Amino acid sequence: MPLSRRRFLASSLGLAIAGPVAAQSYGQTFKVENDEGRPVANMRLPGEITGQIQELRGVTYVGPREAEVTLYEFFDYNCPWCRKAAADVTALAGSDPGLRIGLVHNPILSPMSAQAAKVSLAVQRKLGSAAAFAFYSQLLSTKGQIDGLKALDIAAKTSAKAGVSRAELEQIADSDAVREAMRAHMNVAANLGLSATPSYVLGNTGVLGHPGVKSLAKMIAAVRRCDQIACG
Repeated sequence: MPLSRRRFLASSLGLAIAGPVAAQSYGQTFKVENDEGRPVANMRLPGEITGQIQELRGVTYVGPREAEVTLYEFFDYNCPWCRKAAADVTALAGSDPGLRIGLVHNPILSPMSAQAAKVSLAVQRKLGSAAAFAFYSQLLSTKGQIDGLKALDIAAKTSAKAGVSRAELEQIADSDAVREAMRAHMNVAANLGLSATPSYVLGNTGVLGHPGVKSLAKMIAAVRRCDQIACG
């Protein structure tokens, strides 16, 4: 069945909010600053919850499986700061070949964000993480609000080159498997108290908001040295 705006919107309602938010109080466990020199909210997170991220289906990964450090970004396709973050995360992926990056959907801003995330999960499910990472970069460089139909238009151009039709992507995006994956992503984000997009998990530390590429690079380097986002 062709995808209509009304049907896609209706099938995405209920995904914008996922489960109770666990009690979290993000202050400054570690004294870190963003690229403008302002304090970055962060706190230690329970390992039993951060460990669940690795078990999620549909996370887009780039970088080596055996990497010592994995940076997880929790993002929303209609978050203005996520546009800047996407460029910076892509730059990190290109400049740090020893880093593993995982993209986790947290479409908390609108049903349109959930629609777009469903398409992204369909791309990842059918074409793999490399295609999904390219789609993430392309979609977040697109101007204006992003909904499922705009996401599908962009995804269909890429999938067609791989022999995957737009109709097949629609069907995957609207599947129970994708909806369950979406809820699982959002539930983990909620239980970690990641109320801002983008937010990051680095080791067992949560970082609220986008600190900038230089700040992220410093945190990653610190994790390599002392297993926390700031040493000493």
